[in-house]
Amino acid sequence: MQVLFTHGYFLCDDPKEQEIMRPYPPLGLLYLSAWLDKHGLENEVFDTTFSTKNDLKDYLLLHRPRIVALYTNLMTKLNVLDIVAFIRSEATLKDALIVMGGPDVTHNTADYLANGADIMVIGEGEQTMLEICLSAQITDSALDMERFSHINGIAYQQQDGLVFKTAPREKLRDIDDFPFPNRLKINLQQYMDAWKKAHGHSAVSISTQRGCPYTCRWCSTAVYGQSYRRRSPRKVVDEIVFLQKNYNFDLIWFVDDVFTVSHKWLGEFRDELQSRAVQVRFECITRADRMSLEVIEILRSSGCFRIWIGAESGSQRIIDAMDRRVDVQQVRTMIQSTRQAGIQAGTFIMLGYPGETEADIRETVEHLKTANPDLFTITVAYPIKGTGLYEEVQNIGTNTLLWAESTDRDIDFQRTYPRRYYDYAVRWTVNAVQWHKTKLAGRLLSIEGLVLALKITIARAGMLWWRWQK
Repeated sequence: MQVLFTHGYFLCDDPKEQEIMRPYPPLGLLYLSAWLDKHGLENEVFDTTFSTKNDLKDYLLLHRPRIVALYTNLMTKLNVLDIVAFIRSEATLKDALIVMGGPDVTHNTADYLANGADIMVIGEGEQTMLEICLSAQITDSALDMERFSHINGIAYQQQDGLVFKTAPREKLRDIDDFPFPNRLKINLQQYMDAWKKAHGHSAVSISTQRGCPYTCRWCSTAVYGQSYRRRSPRKVVDEIVFLQKNYNFDLIWFVDDVFTVSHKWLGEFRDELQSRAVQVRFECITRADRMSLEVIEILRSSGCFRIWIGAESGSQRIIDAMDRRVDVQQVRTMIQSTRQAGIQAGTFIMLGYPGETEADIRETVEHLKTANPDLFTITVAYPIKGTGLYEEVQNIGTNTLLWAESTDRDIDFQRTYPRRYYDYAVRWTVNAVQWHKTKLAGRLLSIEGLVLALKITIARAGMLWWRWQK
C-alpha cells in the first residue's frame, strides 16, 4: 500500500460523544483521498470512528503502508501520538513516512516532530499531500528529508535537529476543482445507522466552503485562515444528487462556519435546487448579522429545518470582548424570527470567558429566556493555541502541563471565579431556562417543575460555594 489516511477518533472510547451520538465522517481525509485518486495515486482510508485502536494497529501491521497520513486536532491529539509511537516501535513499520495535518499541527509543529512525525502539512493539504507522495518515491531512505524541501506548506526536522519550514502553501482559488470527498472508501452506513438509532433520522455532512472571514478570538483558523472560498451552487447540488442516488438518508448537515455569509450564493443555491427539482432537509450554522427575513425565507424554501445562530453570550460586553462583532439584540430577533417562520433555531453559549462576571451570566440566562431558541449548547471557554484568546491568557495560566500528555482543553487560566464554579453555572443556566419554559407552560407544580427547582437550588449553592473559594 502506498498511502494510508487515518485519524485518532474512537467513538467507543468517548462516553460523552456516545451520549451525544452525532458522529461525522472525516471529510478532510476523504477530500485528500479523492485528490490522490484523481492523480492516480493508490491510497486507502482507515476510518477509526467505529473501530478501535487495536484494530488500526493490526491493520497497519498487515498492510505496512509506505506513507501514513494522520489527521489530528485537539480532541484526537493523544490518540494520534500513541499511534505514532506504535509505528515507531514496530520493526516492520519503521520505514513508514509519517505525515500529519489538521488544525493542531500549525502551532505545535516542533512538538509533533519531536514526538515521531516526519512531515507536518500546514494549511490546505490536497496539493501538498500529492507532492509529498510524488517526492517520497525518489528514494527509499526515510532520513532523506531534503527531497521534500521544494514543497510549499510543510515542516520537517533536519539532520541537525532544527525544524525547517517551507514557504506557505497558496490556497487553491477555485475549490470546484476538488472532487467530492471519497466517501466510498469508508462505511458511511455506520454513521447513518448511528444517527437513526439515536435521533430517529439519518444524516450526511457536506462542506460548501473553506475558511471563515470573521475574527472571533476563541476560534481557530489554523488550516484555511481568514479566507472565504465557496464551491458553486451547481457543484454542491451535484454532490447532493450523488448522495441521494447512492445512500438513503433523511437530513444534510452543512458543516460550514457561516452558511449564509453570501446572500447571492444562497439565492443561487435555492434556485439550483428548485430548477433541478432536488428536495432536501438540512441544518446549518450562521451569524445573526448575516440573517434577515429574506434570508430566512430563502433557507426555508431551500429545505432548511434548523438554523444554529451563534452568539456565545447574552452580555454585549462579553460579545465585544470576544470580537464577535454582532449585536445581542439582533441575535434575539433573528432567533425569534426563525422560529416564527417555522424553522427550528439553535444557539451556542460559552461561559467562563476572561472578565465574565456573574452579572454577565445572568444576562445570558435572560437572553436565552427572551430569545427562546429550540436548542442551545454550552461550553466553558478554553484557549486554543494560535487564537487571540490563547494570546490573551497565556501569561495568566493556572496549571503547568506536559505537551505530550495534555490537550488545549486542559489549559486553564485565571478566570473571575474558580474553574469549578462554571460547572455549576452551566447547570444553573440550563435548568433556569428550562424552568422558565415550564413556568410559561403552567407546570411549575408538576414533578418536572419541582425537580427543576431543586436542580436550580443545588446549582446556585455550588456557584456560591465556589465564589467563596476565590
